[in-house]
Order: sequence, then structure tokens, then C-alpha cells
Amino acid sequence: MALFASLSERLNHIFSKLTKRGKLTELEIKTAMREVRIALLEADVNIRVAKDFIARVSEKAVGQDILQSLNPSQQVIKIVNEELIALMGSTNAKLEVNPKPPTVIMMCGLQGAGKTTLCGKLAVLLKKQGKRPLLVAGDIYRPAAIHQLQVVGGQAGTEVFERGTQDPVKTAKEGVEYARKMGYDTVVLDTAGRLQIDETLMRELENVKKQVDVTETLLVVDAMTGQEAVNVAKTFNDRLEITGVVLTKLDGDTRGGACLSVKAVTGKPIKFIGVGEKLTDLEPFYPDRMASRILGMGDVLSLIEKAQQAITEADAKKMEKKIRENSFTLSDYLEQFEMMKKMGGVSALMGMLPGAKLKIREEDIDEKKIERTRAIILSMTPKERENPAIINSSRKKRIAQGSGTQIQEINQLLRQFDQTRQLMKQMKGGKGKFRLPFNG
Repeated sequence: MALFASLSERLNHIFSKLTKRGKLTELEIKTAMREVRIALLEADVNIRVAKDFIARVSEKAVGQDILQSLNPSQQVIKIVNEELIALMGSTNAKLEVNPKPPTVIMMCGLQGAGKTTLCGKLAVLLKKQGKRPLLVAGDIYRPAAIHQLQVVGGQAGTEVFERGTQDPVKTAKEGVEYARKMGYDTVVLDTAGRLQIDETLMRELENVKKQVDVTETLLVVDAMTGQEAVNVAKTFNDRLEITGVVLTKLDGDTRGGACLSVKAVTGKPIKFIGVGEKLTDLEPFYPDRMASRILGMGDVLSLIEKAQQAITEADAKKMEKKIRENSFTLSDYLEQFEMMKKMGGVSALMGMLPGAKLKIREEDIDEKKIERTRAIILSMTPKERENPAIINSSRKKRIAQGSGTQIQEINQLLRQFDQTRQLMKQMKGGKGKFRLPFNG
């Protein structure tokens, strides 16, 4: 995840200088805090938010208990971590549920923030939680907006309620009534956006809220717009009293200012973050986990959750048996790549491992090389995957042509696979640890 990469690097550089000093003086802490403030502003954090944050951290960090402690630099980092968590909302803010179904979630925001796709992503997430969502098409202005929602709904396996270009307020009311009648427990209402905030847009959204019992009003904002995203959030909140924010495009080259500023400016929590283009790329927002990522401590809990979603218990037992019996094949090797892909790819996983972001640069992770490796294995026959020893020079030539790669790359893969099997043999005897297939 590119989010916070620059800020994380800057903060780690600042704190590494503190760590080297051992005992700290008040002046040294204040100097470090000035550097942190500049780093926050460069990350597009709201100027008032950055100023207040530094004031709170400084006040706690220059106390005598910190300055005279055995490890003052670690104490300062701990304070920064705690204040980052508080800044982003302290705890995960769950969706409210209407005790009398259906729960109505109104999605609002400017055009281009990814609102319609977000409706599908939310439907997928709700279905995983055992809910039965209905999507309601309330955007009658943007060309093909209703069709886009129908496509997204089809991909999510969710029904879409639409009434063409009739009044969106009427469509919203009828959609909720239809959900009640058909046993849907949640309504996700897609509303119209504009290229910029205007009075007509706001009035329409206010009318929907007057006519429909809306449980959640979620504002979808593009994280890549930085401070503008915070300004949009404030305006929408002033008019509509939003209940939460969804930040999209956090997988892009984003500085992170919106993520750190929106709660402080609006008083409303970030409830979800969009981390990719697939319908499964929507995650609940956890302030403590995000703070850990910013400070280079990783996000092991999210990594575990991704692994649990991608790898079933049966898969894990099958792999354990393969290691025990030393019967790991190139087909199994291919499965490992598929599992990593499900978990968001190598770059995403590296961002969640403590310290990995600092040790491994993004340019060192060649996702294209991983795709070429997959292509090589897919170009092999089942017999070749089961027994790579039979792959002679003529077979290598055929595999190279079929995968669009060089014979040298096939040799490299076979060597790497052999090393992996040797490591598995050692692990079986308790002599070593298994190395993931992307550690070439």
C-alpha cells in the first residue's frame, strides 16, 4: 500500500535519531516534534490538526517521567502511536443496525469518488457478515449510472432496485418499501454526485433523509484529493450530519492527509477504506492498525485476517501434509501464488509486516516477475509439474515459447523450487523455516 509510505519513512528517520541518543533533553524532543510537524504537513494533514497533534504529544513527551525513564525515545514513540490512534478515532466504528429492518445506508459524495462501485463493495462485505442487502439506484443524472450499479450488483450477486429517471426521493421510498416486503435486511442507497458541491445536490439528499428513515449516512471521499477531501467532508457534514466516512483509493499514491485529518475536522469516524479495484477490496477501518502501519510496526492482525479469508483450514491441512510427506509439487507452488494474489499481492503483504517496509523497497518487489513465474508453471504439463526432473532442454524450449519467457527464467524457477523443497525438508526436521515462494 503506497499510503503513508513517505510519512512512515520520515517518521522512522526522525525517531531513529532519537533512539541513538539514549537519554533525551527537552530541547531534543521539541526539535524532533518540529520535524514531525513538517512531515505531517507534507503528508497533506490539515494545518490545525497537525498543530494540535504536536502540542498534545509535546506536552506528554517533555514530562519528567519520560525524560528520566530508562528508554525515553521508546516512550516518545509510544505517545506518538497513542495520539495517532486517538486522532483517527480510537476504535473501529461499526455500522449501526436498525432494530426494525431494513437498515438504510445512504451513500453520498462527489462524482468520481467511486461511490457506485463502493455500493457493490459494501454489498459483498455485508453478505459476508450474513446480511441480505438490496442496492437502490438513486442517481438519475449521470449517464449510465443505473446501468453501472446493475453491473456492480450482478458482480456482487445482489439485486438492484431501480425506477429509471423518476424522482430519486420517490425511488428511495419505494426501494425501502420493496426491501421490507421482500425480506431484505439492509438497503444500500446510491445517490447522485456532482463534480462540485452545489445547492441542488444538497437539497435532494436532505429530502431523501426527510422522507426515508436513514440509519447511516456515509460520505465517500477520494483519499487522493488530500485536503480537498477534508473540506468536502466538512461541507457534507454541516448540511447532512453524516455518520461516517469511507475513504477510497487508498491503494493509490496518496500522502494520507485525509485519513489523519477527517475525524478531527468533522468529528465523524472513518468506517471503511477502499484498498483496490476488486469488489472484495473494502476493509473496516481500525485506527490502531493504521497507526502501526504509519510507524512501521506493521499490521499483523489485518494480515492474519486476509490469510484466513484466502486460506481455508482444508488448504492449511493439505499443505501441512505435503510438507510432512515431502510431496510438494510445482502445482502446489502455483497455489501459493494464487493465495498471495487473493491476499492482495506481495506489496500489500509486505506493508503489513513489521519493519518490512523499511527493509524492502517497493522497486525490489517485482510483481511482473511473479506473473511470469505463474505463466511458466501454467505452460507445463501436469506430469512436468508433478515431476520437474523430467524437464529437459526441449521441454524448456516449449515452456518458454508457451509462457513468453526465456529458458534462463525457467532454470531460475526450477532452482528456486528445488531450494524451497530442501528448506521444507529441513523444516520437517525442525532445522529451519519455510521460505515463501516470492523470496527469490
